[in-house]
Amino acid sequence: MGTETEYAVSQPGVAYYQPVKLSFDVVGAAADEATRHIRWDYRQEDPVNDARGTRLDRAAARPDMLTDAPQLNITNVIAPNGGRIYVDHAHPEYSAPETTDPFQALAYDHAGDRLMLAAAQAASATDPELKASGRPVVLHRNNVDGKGASWGTHENYMMRRDVPFADVAALMTAHFVSRQIWAGSGRVGIGEASEQAGFQLSQRADTIHAKIGLQTTFDRPIINTRDESHSTGEFRRLHVIVGDANRMDVPQVLKLGVTSMLLWTLEHAQEAGYDLDALLGSLRLADPVEAMHTVSHDLTLAAALPLETGGATTAWLMQVALRRAVYEVAAATLGTDTKGEPAWEDRETRNVMAMWGQALADTAAIRHADDDARLAMKVEGARVEWLLKWQLLEKLRRKTGASWADPRLAAVDLSWAALDPAKSVFAKLVAAGGVERLVDDDALAHAAQNPPETTRAWLRAALVRTFPSDVVAASWSHLTVRVPRSDDGMPDTYGNASPAEATSVRPGDLVSLDMSDPLAFRKENVETAVAEASDSAALLERLSLERRAA
Repeated sequence: MGTETEYAVSQPGVAYYQPVKLSFDVVGAAADEATRHIRWDYRQEDPVNDARGTRLDRAAARPDMLTDAPQLNITNVIAPNGGRIYVDHAHPEYSAPETTDPFQALAYDHAGDRLMLAAAQAASATDPELKASGRPVVLHRNNVDGKGASWGTHENYMMRRDVPFADVAALMTAHFVSRQIWAGSGRVGIGEASEQAGFQLSQRADTIHAKIGLQTTFDRPIINTRDESHSTGEFRRLHVIVGDANRMDVPQVLKLGVTSMLLWTLEHAQEAGYDLDALLGSLRLADPVEAMHTVSHDLTLAAALPLETGGATTAWLMQVALRRAVYEVAAATLGTDTKGEPAWEDRETRNVMAMWGQALADTAAIRHADDDARLAMKVEGARVEWLLKWQLLEKLRRKTGASWADPRLAAVDLSWAALDPAKSVFAKLVAAGGVERLVDDDALAHAAQNPPETTRAWLRAALVRTFPSDVVAASWSHLTVRVPRSDDGMPDTYGNASPAEATSVRPGDLVSLDMSDPLAFRKENVETAVAEASDSAALLERLSLERRAA
């Protein structure tokens, strides 16, 4: 699993700034001289491939959908931890390296905030125009500007391809609509452009307008069908675009862990003899898009959601049904322990399932409390992000007599998302101990500079660190290096990772490694080869031979 975070970029105090230029400034500052020449290899990307079994004609696709188009400018940096920092449309983006559990994913996701803040500060200090203006570039981890624009916080999960995508779409629709009650990061304003005053659970919900689709930047769907596995043929990547840019640890781990467990349930339902059709039928909403908005706007957590078969349910009841399904499949597949609990295969899974139960208990308590009681819920507020933000804003509102339309509340909402601790009200709450943490500062600092050891990200980072001048291009699934040779004046045009330009490079000049299997090139499998390598080309050739032999 892994995450992708687009950051809001701005230059406070400047009336007319260019967000695209600011994005390039930030990404450029994230690079160093030894690695800034490395390009992203777009050849494995396929943004028009649809998981429903079709392909969108490239001529019919909007330009912003064609994310595999090579970029001539420096828009890509391989981060020290094996992740990627690049410009995505008008935002700087951090894609975390591949990880194997939600707690690890949390560390590498939030480590990106540190990398991006450092890049923004470096750009402000070194870019001539920014330095001369005296107005630093500022980044926020949020999803909306309150005026109609939205940017993404994406999740990615590797799962078995033999699970029918229709089942994936049906179960995930129910989950993504209902998980907002514990996963939402909270937002001032109702509607894409804050047409109504108020507070809602989710930043992203009002920007969702379709049930299913290939697109991500317009008519955004609940279920995104982009089919780029970045893995081997037996797996697909579920690309999720409906989530919020959570700052708190608990909802972020839950968002990743619970979704992963539901995908595991889909993979094992048949083996367990579980009636998946019955579950999906009981959770099929009459209008999922409307339900997405309803759940986010409903602070009572009790709104009725009409079902396709008649009757209605609530988001909380949907989450209870989903958790029960995971337990039933797990008990049948894994067996149970002496307490009747499924024999979970690792500590991380056991912890996620316990945290899911706690989240349902927290939201049940919130649901049955009035506003005065909710303001006193410190324990629940430390785990439920939208509640903690609401508590802060409601106290301010009562103290000042402000309405929800007061711009001071919107300013506090924005401050919550500020990456700079000196500007962030969220950072002050963390420092005061008001937020439950699952990863400490030392772990975040480590994750910012070191790759996870359990996936191919370790090799990507190790190659770039050990042989930086040799690396020509990189992607999630491939690495390409230059074969050592004397300089004959031939230009290196492959760096743009364009297939057309790559033909100008002579055969034998480059060596590429296919590392489509995300687990095959983890540290324990490749550390010895990296340590013994005299040059990068020999290393990739050795690893390729070893992989074929295996």
